[in-house]
Amino acid sequence: MADDQLKELEKKIDELIELCRELNRENQALKADNAGWRAERQDLISKNELARTKVEAMIDRLRAME
Repeated sequence: MADDQLKELEKKIDELIELCRELNRENQALKADNAGWRAERQDLISKNELARTKVEAMIDRLRAME
């Protein structure tokens, strides 16, 4: 009976090890996604600021024409 319990415990430990590996892979993928989203967000912020600057320059030129 102790041998059966030991085998069952070993099986559960193996399952836990595999679960840890799976969670680690998922965590790494999520970190990579997060880094990608952060980079894209920063790019969009930069583009938005550039667009704002151009629009403000156009408005200033239009006001100068008045």
